[in-house]
Amino acid sequence: MISHIKGTVEEKFGTNGLIVDVHGVGYEMLVPVPDFENVNLGDEQKFYTYHQVKENLEELYGFSSLVAKKLFELLISVQGVGPKAGIAILSLAEAEEVRNAIANSDAAFISKASGVGKKSAERMIVDLKDKVGIPSRYGATEVKFGAGAHADEPDEALDALIALGFPLKEATAALEKVDPKLPVEERIKLALKN
Repeated sequence: MISHIKGTVEEKFGTNGLIVDVHGVGYEMLVPVPDFENVNLGDEQKFYTYHQVKENLEELYGFSSLVAKKLFELLISVQGVGPKAGIAILSLAEAEEVRNAIANSDAAFISKASGVGKKSAERMIVDLKDKVGIPSRYGATEVKFGAGAHADEPDEALDALIALGFPLKEATAALEKVDPKLPVEERIKLALKN
């Protein structure tokens, strides 16, 4: 299994396809639209990857943060949701916004993803609401990507807690009471004490 790839972005194609060169080997992967929009040709970039192997198909999906990869894995664990639908959902906004929409039971937001209907969105919320942690803010989620939209920075403290082995739900709960304006290292220390 390929867990991550670090290399130079050599090509961008379609709306979310990349080829990343790692020491002369080009890895083709599909990434969420926010990640696609945030990389430029020639950038040195690390992607956490999900490698899907089927009888006649191998596909690689890439994510700029570990949080996004773990959320993707949760999404595709729902019956009837495949990797393409998972990427479409994560293409709506940054991973934290998608996680927040699920935590807030915002089926209208999730159903805006290509190929995801209202019933699928509701099933995802029922299956995942208890697994994604508490909402970081309440209310309807807005679609942030597309023409003229800008991405928020991923939460490095949340990524670090997940890398330490915390499930997404517990990591978000641990960071809930920690001031987000503190330095990343301080946030991690305080979260570990909670």
